[in-house]
Amino acid sequence: MLPPIHLWGLSAPLEPLGGGHRNAVFRTSELAQDLVFKSTRRTEAQLRWLAPVHDAAEAAGFAVPRLIPAQDGRLGSEGWTCEPWIEGRPFQPEDLPRIAGKIDVFHRNTSDLPQRPDFRSSSDLLHETSGGDVDLCALPADLLALCRKAWGALDGEVGVIHGDLTAGNLIHTDTATALIDWDEARVDDLAFDTLRTRPEAATAAEKTAALAWEVACSWILEPEHAALVARVLKSRF
Repeated sequence: MLPPIHLWGLSAPLEPLGGGHRNAVFRTSELAQDLVFKSTRRTEAQLRWLAPVHDAAEAAGFAVPRLIPAQDGRLGSEGWTCEPWIEGRPFQPEDLPRIAGKIDVFHRNTSDLPQRPDFRSSSDLLHETSGGDVDLCALPADLLALCRKAWGALDGEVGVIHGDLTAGNLIHTDTATALIDWDEARVDDLAFDTLRTRPEAATAAEKTAALAWEVACSWILEPEHAALVARVLKSRF
């Protein structure tokens, strides 16, 4: 299904983009400023929560693709969002430590922001059963117990995290480093970000907690991937 770009008052050729494991992604062409349309499961409140988060990311030195409202003013319309296309060179995994300082500033800038609507942190999920893409009721009992054991071992600082800091979500532009795909952003233990930017300092407990999160948030949306990660998680106990 193609995105309803007419809701943004547009008419342009569209081409599918790879890399979206949970969302369909399309890019326009032949526009003065090409755009990216993504399918989304996020509510309007969850999308609007991103505005101060993006403010903080920009203050930390990142370029961020701000969501563009449809003609009716909504950031998500008929299950799609729109944002500017960012031109640049891809990051490599070994480049991630270079943004450690900016991520630290971003974390400080967002320390007083509330949880994303209807999301839960890993510590919340020690007692709650769902939030964001996670539905712990769908997990087998043994995996549920392992996930909670892994999250219970975390004792670091809590704040807003990007939640998916991979090289594929970073772009070298001519003027800045762009940080894209904020779909998994939430309030949680900062280690979910910093274990990517400072891997040498990441503890075994933090790495295990990240594996548990990957299992939990992928179990329904990407079951084959979740099953593979679950085997790794089980091997750590």
